[in-house]
Amino acid sequence: MIEQFKQKFIEEANELISDLEESLLTLEENPNNNECIEKVFRVMHTLKGNSSMFGFTKMEEFTHNLESIYDLVRNNALQISSKLLSTTLESVDHLKALLVDEKLTNDLNIQKHEKLTKQIKEIIEIKEEVVNIPQDEAVSGSSTYGNSTFLVSFKPNEDILKFGTNPLFLLEDLHSIGKAIVIANLKEIPEINEITPDVCYTEWLAVISTSEGHNGIMDVFIFVEDECKLEINEIASFDLVNDEFEFKLRDDYSNGVEISLPYLKNLADNITPQIVENIETISDEVIEKSSSQSIAKENLISSIRVSSDKLDSLMNLVSELVISQARLLLLSENDNSNSELGAISENFEKITRQLRDITFSICLIPIETQITRFRRLIRDLSSELGKDILFSAEGTDTELDKTIIENLTDPLLHIIRNSIDHGIEMPDVRVKKGKPAQGKLMLKAFYSGANVHVQIIDDGAGIDVDKVKAKAIEKGIITPDKILTEKDAFDLIFLPGFSTASKVTGVSGRGVGMDVVKRNILKIRGEIDIESKVNVGTTLTIKLPLTLSIIDGLLVKISDTYFVIPLSVVNKCYEVRKSNLIKSYNNLIILDETQFPFYYLRDEFEMHDNAPEQMQMVVVEFDGVKVGLSFDSIVGKYQAVLKPLGKLFKNQDLISGATILGDGTIALIMDTNKIISKFSNEKIKREAQFN
Repeated sequence: MIEQFKQKFIEEANELISDLEESLLTLEENPNNNECIEKVFRVMHTLKGNSSMFGFTKMEEFTHNLESIYDLVRNNALQISSKLLSTTLESVDHLKALLVDEKLTNDLNIQKHEKLTKQIKEIIEIKEEVVNIPQDEAVSGSSTYGNSTFLVSFKPNEDILKFGTNPLFLLEDLHSIGKAIVIANLKEIPEINEITPDVCYTEWLAVISTSEGHNGIMDVFIFVEDECKLEINEIASFDLVNDEFEFKLRDDYSNGVEISLPYLKNLADNITPQIVENIETISDEVIEKSSSQSIAKENLISSIRVSSDKLDSLMNLVSELVISQARLLLLSENDNSNSELGAISENFEKITRQLRDITFSICLIPIETQITRFRRLIRDLSSELGKDILFSAEGTDTELDKTIIENLTDPLLHIIRNSIDHGIEMPDVRVKKGKPAQGKLMLKAFYSGANVHVQIIDDGAGIDVDKVKAKAIEKGIITPDKILTEKDAFDLIFLPGFSTASKVTGVSGRGVGMDVVKRNILKIRGEIDIESKVNVGTTLTIKLPLTLSIIDGLLVKISDTYFVIPLSVVNKCYEVRKSNLIKSYNNLIILDETQFPFYYLRDEFEMHDNAPEQMQMVVVEFDGVKVGLSFDSIVGKYQAVLKPLGKLFKNQDLISGATILGDGTIALIMDTNKIISKFSNEKIKREAQFN
């Protein structure tokens, strides 16, 4: 149970850290954005509290120091600077490391922790000397605000979970009426083998500063009065909750000091009350906070957190349902005597389609979830290379299947890295060319039919076709007299080991990458295309399907074996005579006065039974290349639920998956993109050898 909550904390912490990174990057663009400053402070405060609750003491101490810096910033005692933001972004990276290495067992993490902690404390100490406020001012300031500080002792009954009540939600609500410090007492939790999942073993202590008084705190727990032991006592008639008080409280508790009412009152006598602004300012903040809380509550009602494993299971079940629906449809078509079965089948098909569409939409996530990673890479890399780059993004609300997003991120990062390193020139070079010193890099996403296009656009040096051709000749890929179109030249960039970089850098230039980029995009049934003009810029366009789980396909047949071709790549279908295919030279055939290369798939799959005299040629297109595929017959359109292949097919280039037809027969999904890419690469090699 503890591990389950701990895992949930890690998931939420990762999201908070991602939000923190995004806010810091926004703050770098607009240092006076008070909303961003407040968000950074709130995230750090939440991370500090949550990490303390789950025993991440190193993270708690580290975020406490970070929070202190941004408390100074939001109180106008410290200005945002590039140095401060760089230190904070380094700290964000360290927070990610602390989630994995919570006890600091790695030497590099220890060194990083000590270095950053020292830097942060130096900033705090210097600024605290400057902004130190006299005691009499602090006391007089506190009297203008009606906050009091209370100790709340909350011990739920052991069976509270059985009634569907989550105590953590109640503790979160305390933050909605004031500033709260929450400490969990975990001493009553038994050994792991003695834990009962639906029993609550934990009790909580909370110190809260609020203007709502005793009754306001009681209202938070009004629905669980009979399910817990609750004590509320006033500690002080002023706001006691500040960083100094919280640090002292948590430090004493970690050293075994009992948090009791006498202890807290004694602590209050020794700590100066917190300064409070005038009542008008406070009223505005309370109104704003109340408004934001009501919006937050509405959002909680309208959305829930679901694990990706559950979504994957749901998608698999819906896929199975689609198969069952296809079988029912086939059964109803073959049984004309039962009209009711046909009506049920039609209704079942309608419901299945609606359920499938809703499930797909749930599993789609927007591209904007990855934007922070791109912004961070551009910031760090442009700084390292001494380039000034403005990054922008359009259409980031465009959604794709979760699996596609996961597999797309690394290729996009590599393309962006190449654009920064090789594409966009140094500021002085740009000025000499008559360009602005600041380069531009854009990520653009948009829907196009049943596909999504993702573009990386820069206004850099562009790709020199002559330079690409010279490098290809040097490597023996083509001969000097080979005539290349612009597209042919750009396609060479995706060959393994090909690079036009004049020198190898720590960023790129080794020729390892663009072939991997293309291979990974092919893996998710995507296409990649390059458009470029020298001294104008380069656009890389990635064309992707919306989902990988179900495809609209063309069902075809060779002998007794069924195949499915993705409908999106089918260009045209022709009837051809077997004799014409057998007599063709070098696997070339003329259809509609156009010559096509083709694969005689009976030979590819070693099917040696008699082929019909009249065969079908399906012309498929990918990346501007058209190739014919020969089949015995075309069955028709079919919606295929993709299933992975076993180890037996792991080295099979032509097949990417399988599906189950309505009658239980297995059909193989053809990977036409790989077929065409394989054909194109073989063609280049043959031409180089021939010449």
